[in-house]
Amino acid sequence: MARWNTIARGGAVLAAASIALAACSSDGSESEGTTSAGSEGGSTDALKIGTVLPLTGSLAFLGPPEVAGVNLAVQEINEAGGVLGNPVEAIHEDSSDTQQANIAPQSAADLISDGVSAIIGAASSAVTLNFVDDVAAAQVVQVSPANTATSLSGYDPYFFRTAPPDSVQGNALANLILDDGHENVGILVFNEDYGTGLRDVIQATIEEAGGTITYGNPGEEFDPAATNFSAEVEAVMATDFDALVLIAFDQTKQIIPELLAADLDPANLYMTDGNTADYSGDFDPGAIEGAQGTIPGANASDEFKERLNGVADEALDSYAYGPESYDAAMLIALAAVHAGATDGPSIQGSMAAVSGATDGTECSGFAECAELLEAGEEINYQPVSGVGPFNEQNDPSAAYVGVYSYDGDNVQNWVSEVFGEVPTS
Repeated sequence: MARWNTIARGGAVLAAASIALAACSSDGSESEGTTSAGSEGGSTDALKIGTVLPLTGSLAFLGPPEVAGVNLAVQEINEAGGVLGNPVEAIHEDSSDTQQANIAPQSAADLISDGVSAIIGAASSAVTLNFVDDVAAAQVVQVSPANTATSLSGYDPYFFRTAPPDSVQGNALANLILDDGHENVGILVFNEDYGTGLRDVIQATIEEAGGTITYGNPGEEFDPAATNFSAEVEAVMATDFDALVLIAFDQTKQIIPELLAADLDPANLYMTDGNTADYSGDFDPGAIEGAQGTIPGANASDEFKERLNGVADEALDSYAYGPESYDAAMLIALAAVHAGATDGPSIQGSMAAVSGATDGTECSGFAECAELLEAGEEINYQPVSGVGPFNEQNDPSAAYVGVYSYDGDNVQNWVSEVFGEVPTS
């Protein structure tokens, strides 16, 4: 089978591998509303963009870079004159997580009541599924910078994402494991849409290559609300695996000490975007040195990181999904310029066009792209996250996945990235 090419730090050439993946799409509801650009009679009121991002809960470590990404984009848009002559307003609300399932729907309802035309969020796919239908029914555009569940591909015409589906991350992680020489893989995964969808892709890739899933097959998931994981750790450690994948959120802080106490070699531990976080304050030094993880998205440049820190409330210790959040806000604003209107249906009809789905002139940043649009040209916005134009399922048509390794301080460090195209069927 085809393997992902890695792009090592400092390499002079990016080796891009187009991977044939089997993406899953759901039969999600489709909203009524226009899908054509430039709706006549559309609103030209000042554009309001809301966010439903994790300010609290088990994914709160993702909130700061995502909020900073949106704020940076809005700042640059307004410095360039705003959208249709008006400044853009960003309104931030909390998504929390699936354990506080009432928060995100209420946040979305508040934003819709406030008159937003677009919402950026949520970070968790399961959280998004709690309110995406309400947003679509209100004909408000939703763009997630971090949702990766395959069930969200083509979910609704009003739902977009700047992160790739887990058909990309799962394939990349599985091939990283195979390239490291492992064939028998145990998986500890929580019973949640994000977790099981990612597990399914990893399992398919491992088994297609002749490997075996020793634990974590369908029916062997754990409850996300559980507070004790001893039984699951004992069960997976009793199998003959040579690599272990842990797919979880904040539960990771409880599970890893139990795995280490059961003599897991951290060099054989692999994690995903939901838990590839900084654990310097959680575990003893060197506890997970050598463990690896994957996070969709290209590695942010030092210059972009400086720009993010310039708008962040405090210095960022992670930049995960900051670029994707920035791109989400940029695409929404550019779609409004393209449509000549700031209402949700008008923006929805222009999202694919400004992403480059209809070709157009390549451009970077709001000022350059808006100038081209105002001159009557079509554009191909060049995202800082490196994703490709939206495909027919409103997924990015291509994307990077970063590979991270843990150092002696239990901090994740980017070491390489892989690139692949996202299929639509």
